[in-house]
Amino acid sequence: SSERCGNAGCVLPAAVDIQPACLGLYCGRTVLSVNGSVETYGECGVCPRGQRTDDNKICRECMGSPDRYDWLYLGFMAMLPLVLHWFFIEWYSGKKSSSALLQHVTSLFECSIAAIVTLLVSDPVGSLHIRSCKVKKLSDWYTMLYNPSPDYITTVHCTHEAVYPLYTIVFIYYAFCLVLMMLLRPLLVKKIACGLGKSDRFKSIYAALYFFPILTVLQAVGGGLLYYAFPYIVLVLSLVTLAVYMSASEVESFKDLLVRKKRLVVLFSHWLLHAYGIISISKLDKLEQDLPLLALVPAPALFYLLTAKYTEPSRILSEGGNGH
Repeated sequence: SSERCGNAGCVLPAAVDIQPACLGLYCGRTVLSVNGSVETYGECGVCPRGQRTDDNKICRECMGSPDRYDWLYLGFMAMLPLVLHWFFIEWYSGKKSSSALLQHVTSLFECSIAAIVTLLVSDPVGSLHIRSCKVKKLSDWYTMLYNPSPDYITTVHCTHEAVYPLYTIVFIYYAFCLVLMMLLRPLLVKKIACGLGKSDRFKSIYAALYFFPILTVLQAVGGGLLYYAFPYIVLVLSLVTLAVYMSASEVESFKDLLVRKKRLVVLFSHWLLHAYGIISISKLDKLEQDLPLLALVPAPALFYLLTAKYTEPSRILSEGGNGH
């Protein structure tokens, strides 16, 4: 290095400890010790659980809280097993058993307790609040795809949960749901499902043993995609399932809805899903603009009831036959 010389003599520049660049989108240096305002860093690598890299490639602890959209996403992932439970309970109970309602309540109890326990065991332990890292982009969900290979031979593994804990907390919740279901539901079904045969009474439980692994794989592979797409998925599925249910139940007027209370319950459940989807899309950032959108919730059902008589297949066929 060159010397700087002046009237006071020559001064050698101070030696600077320059560390090699930390490659990779999610590789970072852990903080080994802090002495006042001076931090000592480790080697470039994977950040510990509960931390993610900042703009300077330093692993920092996640100290934020989930925002409204994050909670809505967690609510959606929590609703998936509950809705599937209700669907299969209804599907296999049919009209043979009056125990469906009690099974619905039990599945709601299982999922609610699982959600509460999941929050309690998450950091900070014993609190319903959780600390989290902010989701910045889609790649945050798939850090395993961004491990660098500096020499194209050796791969530096920097895979960690950059969206802590939104990725793993769903798996923990599903595990608690499964354990609670296996502890509570078989005993309940065995006692109350007397109207069903021995082979039918446990089919809703068997169905859960299939869809829980499917939901787990769905979260593992498509968690990031679901995070950004779930509001639209809720809206589309609620619209399609409402139309299918009304068509299968032969609901063509408001009078048909009032004949059975079960139909009203299904209708209000779909309205709640519509509202959830609208709230998730708008995020209620501007209440004066977003709240009026909730007035659109009954619109699909009203449109179906007003137009059902014009789309009756038998009427279309008869009118087509008369035309010829």
